[in-house]
Amino acid sequence: MILDRRSLLASLGLAAAGLSVMAVADPGPADHRTGGEDIPVKPGVIYAIGEKRDGGFNEGALRALEFFRSETGDAFLEAELPSADGFAAAADGLIRQGATLVIAVGFYYADAVKAAAAAHPETSFVLVDGVAEGPNIRSIVFREQEGAYLVGVLAALASKSGTIGFVGAADVPVLRKFADGYAAGALATRPEITVLANYIGTDATAFRDRDGATAIARDEIGRGADVLFAVAGEANLGVFQAARDAEKLAIGVDSNQNGVVPGTILTSMLKRVDIAVLRSLDDMRAGTWTPGVVTLGVREHAVGWAIDDNNRPLVTPAMEEAVETARRAIADGTITVPDPTTK
Repeated sequence: MILDRRSLLASLGLAAAGLSVMAVADPGPADHRTGGEDIPVKPGVIYAIGEKRDGGFNEGALRALEFFRSETGDAFLEAELPSADGFAAAADGLIRQGATLVIAVGFYYADAVKAAAAAHPETSFVLVDGVAEGPNIRSIVFREQEGAYLVGVLAALASKSGTIGFVGAADVPVLRKFADGYAAGALATRPEITVLANYIGTDATAFRDRDGATAIARDEIGRGADVLFAVAGEANLGVFQAARDAEKLAIGVDSNQNGVVPGTILTSMLKRVDIAVLRSLDDMRAGTWTPGVVTLGVREHAVGWAIDDNNRPLVTPAMEEAVETARRAIADGTITVPDPTTK
């Protein structure tokens, strides 16, 4: 059966009415559905560097695939890599096992996806978080700066020192969207606030460097930061540890990480990889899958912030209302958060 969209949205905890996420995120009209029956699809996923149950980016993709399996009864294939160098072999292996849709999770796979898609023109590819060109590739990117703006508003309101920090894995375009959006939200809320920003490394291995993340977090705390936004994949745990040890606050990313260190995590910036992956799976089964670039943000409920029992004691009603006011303004276009990668 085609994935039930209302069930899908409910299962992911979206408060959006109706089918707004799917309707707005639809990349194009149906182009090859031949009848009322589902088209078989066997997905294979190549996770971002790190553990698949990372409590963040990978786990969003995994959650989508597990939902797909529970709804359809169809199995999925998966590959975990120690480095991006193994992508071609992993893709070949998934396709030999019957994968008809290969999902690559991570911007650093862009060149590898392009090459693999050219080598396997009969297979559809999805690149999450990056852009690769090809007639059988769908690239899904997010307006991360919008979600980062929201947590920047909250960080500014929560800070007692007037200095907040950002710890990114690597100084690459997609992470600069987080850093710039975070600073924009904080400065719009408290123009006098100081925003520190530092990066752990220069390549994908930085997303696993917990020690490097801890060192940077401690340095920023030593310079006065009392709220740290961690955008470093598995290395986020190093930032959380440093914040807890110093009795400061941290902000998670991608999935809801509020429960990782309750009382330390102020909020998490949500980046709905699950929504992106499920949309492609749904389209494949419906026969409406098309290549090209799909962009998702606040308006599509694909980026946002998390509030739950774990962090509610840290967020006053006034703080929550300030963030929600900003969210609504971004959604309706009153606030435009610039994308630094388009400058």
